Amino acid sequence: MSDFFFHVQHLNAHNLNYASVLRGIAVAILSMFLWNTFYSRRKIHPGSSLGQLPGPRMHWQTFLTGNVKKLHNLRGWKFHRYLAEEYGPAVQIQGPLGKKGLYTFDPLAMYQILIKDGFLFEPHRIGSGPILLGKGLLSTFGDHHRKQRKMLNPVFSIAHMRSMMPIFYNVVDQLKSALTHRVQSGPQEIDLLIWMARTALELIGQSGFGYSFDNMVEDVPKHKYSIVMKDFVPKLTRLGFARFYVLPLGIKLLSTKVRTFIMNITPWKTLHDVRDMVNYMHELSVEIYEEKKRALEEGEESVVRQIGQGKDLLSIMMRENMKADSQDKLEEEEIIAQMSTFTFAATDTTSSAMSRILHLLALHPSVQDKMRQEIVKAREELQGRKLSYDGIETLRLCQIILMFFRASEDAIVPLSRPVRGMDGKDVTEIFIPKDSTVYLSLVNANRSSQLWGPDAMEWKPERWLSPLPESIVDSKIPGIYSHLMTFSGGRRSCIGFKFSQLEMKVVIAMLVKNFKFSLPPDKDIYWQMSGIATPVVVGGDGHSKLPLIVELATSQ
Repeated sequence: MSDFFFHVQHLNAHNLNYASVLRGIAVAILSMFLWNTFYSRRKIHPGSSLGQLPGPRMHWQTFLTGNVKKLHNLRGWKFHRYLAEEYGPAVQIQGPLGKKGLYTFDPLAMYQILIKDGFLFEPHRIGSGPILLGKGLLSTFGDHHRKQRKMLNPVFSIAHMRSMMPIFYNVVDQLKSALTHRVQSGPQEIDLLIWMARTALELIGQSGFGYSFDNMVEDVPKHKYSIVMKDFVPKLTRLGFARFYVLPLGIKLLSTKVRTFIMNITPWKTLHDVRDMVNYMHELSVEIYEEKKRALEEGEESVVRQIGQGKDLLSIMMRENMKADSQDKLEEEEIIAQMSTFTFAATDTTSSAMSRILHLLALHPSVQDKMRQEIVKAREELQGRKLSYDGIETLRLCQIILMFFRASEDAIVPLSRPVRGMDGKDVTEIFIPKDSTVYLSLVNANRSSQLWGPDAMEWKPERWLSPLPESIVDSKIPGIYSHLMTFSGGRRSCIGFKFSQLEMKVVIAMLVKNFKFSLPPDKDIYWQMSGIATPVVVGGDGHSKLPLIVELATSQ
């Protein structure tokens, strides 16, 4: 009887209609989503000040996705500015199926969420979470995250950053040689975004893992990893609604095997492309890790023979892990996950920021000339010790747009100044029910005219030569660098912000000293919101690129 039952099951398994399976899975996910949403809504106190906050209305056409879809629109800059100007620093956002969320750039609220009550707010499990990057810093929470950060803090110490300077200069010299060869015979139009991405990847490769991804010679990168990283963020963006809501729900409710099964049978090419990219990134990380592990086991002489001579982040991290007590040690899969995390974070964000600096300098030739003169005059100081004012100002205007958090418990968030509620009364603090989503608007925190003054939307490097407005100095905004939220703050601040700064100092100083950048006469550049701001040519093919005219500088 049992054999017959097994035989019937076997036949049924082979006769499954994939369309029926997918419909069943879709119904199951939707059911779990509805249960999760309405169960959470039942717990919202009817007098919650979250419900009293003003915010854009939601129409029946957008009931399924809510008005948060506009937050992620590629041309969503105006919507973010509209929220700030129309509703102020604390806004009610309607999520999927009408679930309320908080959108804020109020300094006191951000301080409460990121620092004082940081343990109550977990980063939302969006597309860059464990399903994509493994159990790295971007994907862990609570005590697990604190354990990883404790292990990694020494890796990003100032002493270790300084020891990497020879590696940085070596890679930047390769970039200089490549661009010089391109423009030796005269000015040329070059896609600087590609070169900034290649440079950032090679910098994290050599200084991070003692591994070379790119020889920086050919016009087109040869290593598959370079190609994967170039397409990774655009592919993630195309996942759209699924990236922010379906994937997090799947991570929360389904096992790894079930998620993998669903992903494999879903007839969606973009999803499969992202899966293949993630698998490749993981496999290469394992390969680099195993090679480093063998070198460490063979002794210090073997490590010194590698790229970076054992001063790379991975070597330091593995040595620190071997010395750690058993309760502080990280598992191998955690160390491997940090590699994908570092590569993703160090490549896209920093290359985007460097590209934005070059674009703005091309838009402001006089600023570019002044910066070049300063670098020639005090080259060592600018490259080795401080970031130029142009770089700081660009970081203010260019960054990841939003951070997402989920309230793990009910919480009260105070505001630095009252917001007029829906009932006409002032709201001074907001009750955040458990499981509510909180959106921290980094873009508005860095551009608020109430904080930065009436010229907040202007790119003015000279603002850093004078005292900043008291409104920003006294705001106690929780950013870890120059009153900016670019690198976030508190428990979830960017652990590698010094690495990123050092990279930008060296690369931009070298580029501006040796080359002159100007705008192509027949192309307009638009920076679109794809999680990380990326440039595209207006009327072009939609692919990210930054074409600029590059020529040798006469003062080099």
